Amino acid sequence: MSTNEKLILASGSPRRAELLRQAGLPFEVMIPEIDEAPLPDETPAAFVMRTAREKAESISAAGAVILAADTAVVCEGRILGKPNNKKEAKKMLRSLSDRTHEVMTGVCIRFLDRTDCFHIETEVTFRTLSEKEISDYVASGEPMDKAGAYAIQGGAAKMVRRVAGSYSNVVGLPLCEVVEKLEEL
Repeated sequence: MSTNEKLILASGSPRRAELLRQAGLPFEVMIPEIDEAPLPDETPAAFVMRTAREKAESISAAGAVILAADTAVVCEGRILGKPNNKKEAKKMLRSLSDRTHEVMTGVCIRFLDRTDCFHIETEVTFRTLSEKEISDYVASGEPMDKAGAYAIQGGAAKMVRRVAGSYSNVVGLPLCEVVEKLEEL
């Protein structure tokens, strides 16, 4: 991507915006309005890819590079979205305790007549969490707007034993791969 093209982040995620700022990329934010519910029998990888593509396609900005992404936490093949309430957040965190799960991000970059979509998977292993830890973390409010009910860059950092793959992917955008794709433009 040259400095002539304007980059539009098709996301309302403050975490994705912060990652792009850390990479030194100038961008504007446009928030897409799409239905982010998985389709029946849709695999997690297909879900994040479809959602990222729909977000990118919903933004109209002539001559701009559109970057869209969608992240899902997947435990035993089941997508863990954003919790609807504290009870659901606790249930999600219990399901992640002492277990390895995947974080998948679908990315779609649109420029002129070219659309490039891909997805990245990262394995995350949580240590065993006590009920008190789970309750205290949920009481902090942090899990309530996060897929899988946790933020690796926040209070959940102390819960993570191991990350295999892209750390920034777990935050919400596989930054290395995104920058490589943007440079290809």
